[in-house]
Amino acid sequence: MLNLERLRTLDALARHGSVSGAADALHVTTSAVSQQLAKLEREVAQRLIAKNGRDVRLTDAGRLLADHAARILSQVELAQADLEAQRGQVVGELRLSAFPTAARGLFPAALAALRAEHPALRVRSCELEPERGIAGVVRGDLDLAVVLDWYNKPMPLPDGLVKAAILDDPADVAMPAGHRLAGRDEVDLAEFADDEWITWGEGEFCHEWLMFTLRSRGVEPIIGHRAGETHTQLELVAAGLGVCVAPVLGRHPMPEGVVMVPLVQRVRRHVYVVWRADADRRPSIRAAVGALREAARKIG
Repeated sequence: MLNLERLRTLDALARHGSVSGAADALHVTTSAVSQQLAKLEREVAQRLIAKNGRDVRLTDAGRLLADHAARILSQVELAQADLEAQRGQVVGELRLSAFPTAARGLFPAALAALRAEHPALRVRSCELEPERGIAGVVRGDLDLAVVLDWYNKPMPLPDGLVKAAILDDPADVAMPAGHRLAGRDEVDLAEFADDEWITWGEGEFCHEWLMFTLRSRGVEPIIGHRAGETHTQLELVAAGLGVCVAPVLGRHPMPEGVVMVPLVQRVRRHVYVVWRADADRRPSIRAAVGALREAARKIG
C-alpha cells in the first residue's frame, strides 16, 4: 500500500523541482523530504530519484509515479470537499493570499468576519503578487488567491482553476498638488509624456500593464521610482517625485499634497479570487468568497 504522505512528498518534488523547494512547500526540513523519498523508493522497489548536480531529478519511474500521485492527491482533495459539503460546516484550515493593496483593503474586514461567523475555521493569510498567488493555488500550497487583471490586459489562468469576481476597482492618476494638470476634471495618459512615473517592480504584472498602456497611448514612459505598495508610491508623489496610477482599493488614507484626477480612458482593474476546481464544493471556500465580496461591497 502506497503511503499518502510519501506520495505528497514526491508530488511536491515534481512541482517545485528541487528538494529544498519541496521542503519549503511542505513546511518540513530537506532531511525529512529525503527520508520520505527513500522510504517510498523502498516501498516500490525502484529508483525514483537520481543525483543531478547538488540536487536530484526524477527518474522515468519517478515521473510516472509523480503523475499518479498528482491524480491521487486531487482525488483526495475532492473527497475532502465532498465530506465538507455533506457536513455543511465551515471548519478546518484555509490558506489564502492577496496582492498587497487587496490584503490591505479586503483582508481585515473579510478575515474578521470569517473568524466571527465560523470560529472552527482556521485562516492563514499572506501577501503575494498575483502570479505567485496563482502558482501557490496550482501547487496546492494555497486554497485561495485574490488576484487581478486590467481592463485591457487579462491575467492568464491555468486550467483547473475556478474564479469569482470580487470587485471592479477604478484607478486615477495621482499627481502632486502643484502639478500642471492637478486642476483638471479628467486627463489623458498622452498628456504625461514628459512626466516621471512611479511604478511597480520590474516584471510585475501591474508594471507590465502600465508600460503596455502608456505605449499604446504613444508615451514612452520615463521611470523615476519603483515601489510595490500603493502607499509608498503615493508618498513619493506627495514629495513631488513623479506621478502614478492609483486604484481605489487600499489607497486610503491619502497623504497630503496628492491630487487624484480621473482618466478619460476610465481605467479599471478587475479583482477576483481563484481556487482549484477540485475544491469547489468546500463550504470554507464559499464562506471566504462571500466574506471577500461583502468587504468589497462596503468599500464601494
